[in-house]
Order: sequence, then C-alpha cells, then structure tokens
Amino acid sequence: MIPAYDELYLNDAMNELGEMLDYAVNDCHIDGDTFFSMFISSGIAAQFERGNPKYVGGMSGVELAMEVLSKTFSNLPFTEPSYPYDRSAEFWTGWAMAYYQWKTSLCFKEMLCGGLTVSKVRSMYILHEADISKFEETATEIMRENLRKRETRLKTVRRMRGLTQKSLAERSGITLRMIQLYEQRQNSINRAEAATVLALSRALHCRMEDLLEPEI
Repeated sequence: MIPAYDELYLNDAMNELGEMLDYAVNDCHIDGDTFFSMFISSGIAAQFERGNPKYVGGMSGVELAMEVLSKTFSNLPFTEPSYPYDRSAEFWTGWAMAYYQWKTSLCFKEMLCGGLTVSKVRSMYILHEADISKFEETATEIMRENLRKRETRLKTVRRMRGLTQKSLAERSGITLRMIQLYEQRQNSINRAEAATVLALSRALHCRMEDLLEPEI
C-alpha cells in the first residue's frame, strides 16, 4: 500500500489528531464518535487525509478541534484546554487512527464503515504500550471481517439504480456470471480489466472508482 501522504508529516499528524480528540472529549465533553462524525462532515477530514500541510502540521490539535466545531456549530463558547500531563486514552485513539489512515490511505469514513469507530479503537487501548504495528494488525483484522459482511459497492450501486444482475449484464455487456462473482467477492473487481469496470460504470452512470473495494 502507498501511504496517504509524505511520512515527514506523520508524527505531527498523529499527535494533532490525538490532541484534537482528547480536547473534544475531555475538555468539551463531546462524545468521541459524535465528534469524529463532525470532523468528517466538516470537510476537514478530507483535507487531513490528503496530507494538506495546513491540517497535518500547521495547527495544534486544539486549533483543529476548534475549526471542526466552528464549521459544525454556531456561537459555541471556547473551552480552555487542560493540556493534561499524561496522555489520555482518547489521545491514543486519535493518534492510532491517524497512523492507520496514513498507512492504508483509506479515508476516515471507510475506516468507520469497516468498524474502526472511535469507541472501538478506544476499547483497544490495552495496546497503547505495544508497538503501533500490533494495533495495525488488529485493526486490519477488524476491517477485513466487517467488510466481508457488507455488500460490495457494485451491488450497492446496482440496487440504487434499480437494476437486477441480469439487466446490468444486458446493459454493460458483462456476463451475468461475472457480475455474480464480483458481488459475491469470489472475484475481486479491483483486479478486473479496466474495460470491464468502465463498462459497468457506464451502465450504472457512476465513476469507475465508485465500484472499487477498499484495499485492506
């Protein structure tokens, strides 16, 4: 896998996300899962994921949290950060999630969909003294198990368009059996020929990347 952005920014990004979550939960008293959803919906997460220097190294975690809050709430009073001496479980949670996002290049929304919610990662705090590779290994197992239980993107988009597998086959020129294999994950659509994915995307009126599965 290719990391999401230059490793030069990684340490700052991990500390920043850890401080952001610690401040939001322990100083502002916002539920961690709720705040992380705000982080994503604010659009700031997308900038962080791409390694925008402003967001992965250009501000403190408290400043990042305040920007998230300013984009999702109006007239929210400023809460003075406590800057605890000891790193909290919430700090480790954000720190670890930032590392995993960088290492896998997944977006945070995909991580949440794969089961790596703030509450789930926090429950893994027992790993905080272990090497980060142990967290990465455990997180990947969780992601793979949860993704196996979800329907493929191809199936989701097909159903959203109101098409049966047979009608998609007729529109795209891809055989019914091949579509079934992709939707059952017996064949990986990520390894299909570009012409195949293009034909399916055109038949479904979506982008090719909308049909590809997260690589874990």
